[in-house]
Amino acid sequence: MLDVPNRPLRHGYTTGACATACAKGALLTLIEQAPVTSATIWIPAGEWVEFSLQDVEFTKDMASVTTIKDGGDDPDATHGARIVATVSFIEGDGVEIDGGVGVGRVTKPGLPIPVGLAAINPVPRKMIRETVEAVLAEYGIQRGVKVVISVPDGEEIAKKTLNERLGIVGGISILGTRGIVVPFSTASYKASIAYAMNVAKEQGLTTVVLTTGGRSEKYAIRMFPELPIEAFVEMGDFVGFSAKHAKRTGMREVRFVGMMGKFSKVAQGVMMVHAKSAPIDFGFLASIAADVGAPAELCQAIREANTASQVGDWMLERGYREFFDRLAYACCTHVLQHVDGGMRIRTDLTTLAGEYLGGAQIDG
Repeated sequence: MLDVPNRPLRHGYTTGACATACAKGALLTLIEQAPVTSATIWIPAGEWVEFSLQDVEFTKDMASVTTIKDGGDDPDATHGARIVATVSFIEGDGVEIDGGVGVGRVTKPGLPIPVGLAAINPVPRKMIRETVEAVLAEYGIQRGVKVVISVPDGEEIAKKTLNERLGIVGGISILGTRGIVVPFSTASYKASIAYAMNVAKEQGLTTVVLTTGGRSEKYAIRMFPELPIEAFVEMGDFVGFSAKHAKRTGMREVRFVGMMGKFSKVAQGVMMVHAKSAPIDFGFLASIAADVGAPAELCQAIREANTASQVGDWMLERGYREFFDRLAYACCTHVLQHVDGGMRIRTDLTTLAGEYLGGAQIDG
């Protein structure tokens, strides 16, 4: 369980905003040949934000500054990371932006950055470029500038992200579309799902396997060894969004793998399966149990059950395997309706320990 503070959640700032502030501070340090220990930048969210800078180093040819990424109350892997910008003048004009140590490099198509470039997303690139250009204009300087963004611990931090699977190697991505980090944001999670599917599409895949978390993904990989790792996408609670995005990206088949708790909700037609989104309808589960021949006393126990997992255990112990096939079929039916047909939908259910329970498939 995430430890959510019992108070208003504090916003943080993206790696892109941090990189932009560092780029401004480093350029000012280079121009003024004196340490600059704070930088104020305009972020796309519509506000001016001041960043504290440290570890300022400079010569007549280059300058480097660091800021510590503050993710606010968001449990982000990059919270506390050191973001570094190194700035130097170059021949010609324009602003050249690249990644240094700890910033990943794109190796697979499907991301918003071309293969071969540093994983600095379009909005942070624009922020850095426009901020540098504004400083140059303010000082009347007409020279080219190179900005290199580094994250000293980025390669280690990246192990906690999906970067490697997305084809980003060697470090983290410099991200952010608004400059701020909204704690527990669904937008960032949905973006990671979309990126993963885009990468799968560019790899020529037409089948994706959607799971609710790391454990179910491990079982799914074991279940479908013929599929490459890019085919497996952790959708979290976003069943409906993920299915619709799979269709938008041209996937012809979606396979869901998961456990009783969340998929009991999908079988009811719930497409956002967070614990708070909708309760499990135990009467619905009891009706399926009755349909496959479960006795009245078991059906009554199901109506009074505490968890869907408990229901699954009872049905498994008594040998009612068809119950799981029926439940999986209901999941497929509702997802197919949600995406308005045009795909093959498959659902496979497992226990928490990975034992296979049952499944179903519908061609829409």
